[in-house]
Amino acid sequence: MSGSMFGAIVFLVVLAVSVQVHGEDPYKFFSWNITYGDIYPLGVRQQGIFINGQFPGPVIDSTTNDNLIINVFNNLPEPFLLSWNGIQQRRNSWQDGMYGTNCPIPPGRNFTYKMQVKDQIGSYYYFPSLAFHKAAGGFGGIRINSRPRIPVPFPPPAGDYTILAGDWFKANHTDLKAILDGGHDLPFPDGLVINGRGVNGNTFTFDQGKTYRLRISNVGLTSSINFRIEGHLMKLVEVEGSHTLQTMYSTLDIHLGQTYSVLVTADQSPKDYIVAVSTRFTSPILSTTAILHYSNSQSGVGSRPSPGGPTVQIDYSLNQARSVRWNLTASGPRPNPQGSYHYGLVTPSRTIRLANSFQTVNGKKRYAVNSVSFTPADTPLKVADFYNIPGVFSLGSIPDNPTFSNLYVKTSVMAANFRDFVEIVFENFGTEVESWHMNGHSFFVVGMDGGQWSSGSRHNYNLRDTVARCTVQVYPKSWSAVYVALDNVGMWNIRSENWAKQYLGQQFYLRVFSPANSWRDEYPIPRNALLCGRASGRHTRPL
Repeated sequence: MSGSMFGAIVFLVVLAVSVQVHGEDPYKFFSWNITYGDIYPLGVRQQGIFINGQFPGPVIDSTTNDNLIINVFNNLPEPFLLSWNGIQQRRNSWQDGMYGTNCPIPPGRNFTYKMQVKDQIGSYYYFPSLAFHKAAGGFGGIRINSRPRIPVPFPPPAGDYTILAGDWFKANHTDLKAILDGGHDLPFPDGLVINGRGVNGNTFTFDQGKTYRLRISNVGLTSSINFRIEGHLMKLVEVEGSHTLQTMYSTLDIHLGQTYSVLVTADQSPKDYIVAVSTRFTSPILSTTAILHYSNSQSGVGSRPSPGGPTVQIDYSLNQARSVRWNLTASGPRPNPQGSYHYGLVTPSRTIRLANSFQTVNGKKRYAVNSVSFTPADTPLKVADFYNIPGVFSLGSIPDNPTFSNLYVKTSVMAANFRDFVEIVFENFGTEVESWHMNGHSFFVVGMDGGQWSSGSRHNYNLRDTVARCTVQVYPKSWSAVYVALDNVGMWNIRSENWAKQYLGQQFYLRVFSPANSWRDEYPIPRNALLCGRASGRHTRPL
């Protein structure tokens, strides 16, 4: 072989290796140890859930298309699962972490989540989805940053804070679960917490003149909240993966399960300011505070009162929700501006109307969707579907429209076709604000209003610049409508983010099905998948 030919071969091999190394998206590895420990959020000792000794858990800081490998060791004395609020798990509902898709991690065992934050940006959070563990902590923030070559519609902030706020109960989660297992509603919350702490338990330090990003999630169990900062305006820049028009707000309503991302500039005199969080639409109104500390501060907050905020005014909240619009000139996670199609130019092929209700069944209070109160099966639905195990669930076990009939209990699964574009109308005939979440997808919030929805309501839809997100509120005696492209095959949870109502049946699963049975549409069952129930003893797939 001549020297020139040998050199050419070496060059091609090196080039191939280089392409392979640089062509794959980055990996990030995490090892998490789940334990119980003592916590004191409201000054009372409770049993809390720690992740690597932290309460709340560590923030996941990632970039679009990163592969996240999270090895979770369950050192609790009962089964455990983590779910990832807003992470779409593209083609991979196996990693979703709801009981309808995953077998729980047994005590003393581990499970490694292998997921890719594919084609997403924005602010999200994770939480424990099984039993009533969410009432004990175990949650943390998720950041998905844009890739360096994709422009972001605001300058890099001087700092980035994750704020996990919500209502809290002094009772241990096991006691709260026992109340729900008895078919009763939870008592009124005892207070609010910010990042697991009570009044002035957190300090956020700003340098004067600089701008900071706050990613604020409502991780509570039952209550909408309002967030505000004394003397400062907040510029909204992102909502659950959508860059927004950069509107200024003095207060911001954040409903259960929702996440908002704002920019705040330290443009006031150098002192400490009150960060206030209070409940919305409750009686009484609960509140808590944190401190925004200027690094050159010359005075503390002292004993001055917290800045006031809205309380029960629904019109204020509704108008604010309508003001949140998509930034049509900003790029999304891909280099093309905000996706490859415009939602307003696609005609939905199906309308699904979902109404919440409650009723006493066998002496116990239950909550329902279209009169069906969900009860878990003995085997995760996704696992049973993969192995064709009969008798676990039946498609069509929940209707497409409200029936207003007597409530009944069933493992409710709705059938849907891959690549359908559908309209979902959430209808709230009750007197409390509802909050709905859809796993595996983002949807376009095209409309919301008071009264009863009808086909004529479509005339007032926003078909131009509404945001895509994964959680939407529905005000009392009102409706909210969304458009969604069912572009993600899998078994996906649709639920109330009121965790008590979810636990007592206000949820169901949407089976998005492709007959192709191709890796192009859905990944196969993971080799490390845990198997339980009627799937125990089966094999996943060969190495």
